[in-house]
Amino acid sequence: MNRDPIFRPWMDQLLKLMGAGAAVTGLYVVLMIYFGFSPKTLNAGYMPQQPVPYSHALHVGELGLDCRYCHTTVESAGFAAVPPTQTCMSCHEKIAPTSTKLDPVRSSFHSGMPVPWIKVHDLPDYVYFNHSAHVTRGVSCVECHGRVDHMEEVHQVERLSMGWCLECHRNPAPHLRPVDHVTDLDWGMGRTEEEKQAQGVEIMKGLGLYDEAGQPTSRMTLMTNCSTCHR
Repeated sequence: MNRDPIFRPWMDQLLKLMGAGAAVTGLYVVLMIYFGFSPKTLNAGYMPQQPVPYSHALHVGELGLDCRYCHTTVESAGFAAVPPTQTCMSCHEKIAPTSTKLDPVRSSFHSGMPVPWIKVHDLPDYVYFNHSAHVTRGVSCVECHGRVDHMEEVHQVERLSMGWCLECHRNPAPHLRPVDHVTDLDWGMGRTEEEKQAQGVEIMKGLGLYDEAGQPTSRMTLMTNCSTCHR
């Protein structure tokens, strides 16, 4: 007696397609985990090789170069400008003029094309961050970038995630210092947590974030409003 087959021929093709789909999905998950948890994606620890071996430890730490000499817009704009080649050559036209390490700088100076620096601290396009809004209110470079004056090569020390930003926005006091010490990276390193909090609260009162009784004002609410960083 002939009986109809339980499994139709087309079901074999369906099973093959399902198998291929499972393989693709598995590969996607593996790649997502691999790239999603890499230092570059998580930011902390990211240290790309730059076209010129510029040492912040030498220029800032030993020679005392002020951050604002190179990053000229940090107090007036949302973006901390990368220095143009002319800034580098203002010193290096006379200092180490034949060093091969500076070949890309001299080439840039003569060609007019910028040095292809690689951005280390790179926020997603959907995040609005304003350097001047932080620097002019007492948030030091150290809070986000770490002790760059000790770094031979700049690397990212903080996560720069939304959760990390919110931790500071909910309690800014320990991260604040007098505005005239913002670029003095060594200032206040010996302070206790209690001293940081107390000094920060006084600064927050001056900014209108706390009232005289030390209670948060309505301006503090804006610190954690979604539209503050996502516009």
